[in-house]
Amino acid sequence: MGDDSGCTDEFVCSGFNACGGATAGNLGVDPLTVAATSITTLSVYLVPLIALLLSFDAIAGEIERGTLALNLAYPLSRAQILIGKFLAHFLVLAFAVAVGLMLSAALVIVQNGLVGLSFLPLVRLFFTSLALGATFLGIGYAVSASVRQPGVASGVVIIIWLVLVVLYDLSLLGVLVADDGGGFTTTFFPYFLVANPADAFRLLNMPDVAVDALTSGVNAASPVAGTWGLLVSLLGWPFFALLAAWLVFRKVEP
Repeated sequence: MGDDSGCTDEFVCSGFNACGGATAGNLGVDPLTVAATSITTLSVYLVPLIALLLSFDAIAGEIERGTLALNLAYPLSRAQILIGKFLAHFLVLAFAVAVGLMLSAALVIVQNGLVGLSFLPLVRLFFTSLALGATFLGIGYAVSASVRQPGVASGVVIIIWLVLVVLYDLSLLGVLVADDGGGFTTTFFPYFLVANPADAFRLLNMPDVAVDALTSGVNAASPVAGTWGLLVSLLGWPFFALLAAWLVFRKVEP
């Protein structure tokens, strides 16, 4: 009885201390990890949108202004022109993301100091944000080369952003609820989840505990939802998006 009482008291005290730590904002969790998790929620919406806004008129805008014919007259291939546009927009996006993350890190350091901070979550968030942005830059170029009016291109990229970033997850959620743990959940869901670069980005930047809870039951059925599957998706999408943009741009006549 004495031992049980002691264990109970210890458990109550531990719970009280945890609650007290929670109200004080101190549960041993790295503040930068918490900040990176919060920023991930914003980045998955803002980074693709910024990338699409940078790229939607890269080709259609030049067609409308009549400058595409002049650019094509230079001794440069269309692939070189496309890569030049991509590098310029990519650097702009990288600068914006870097400034935002550095400001966030500075605020955390001012509030909590440098002791016990790990910058790995912010570094990972920075590079995965660039990969996500590169994907949507390529998508924006493909759309811009497919239409000849910037106004049409802007409408198309907004629809693409809405589908890939917002409606895709809502559709998956609806199917999961309807499936109720059936074959889709255990067999096809991991592939649909990893196929979307926005979801791959989100899962790579979520805390490990949250990812394990989210993907438990599907990792056992398919290893595609693991870290390597997410990395292949996130790093492969920019290549295929730029390849699609180049294939469309090859057929554009000014």
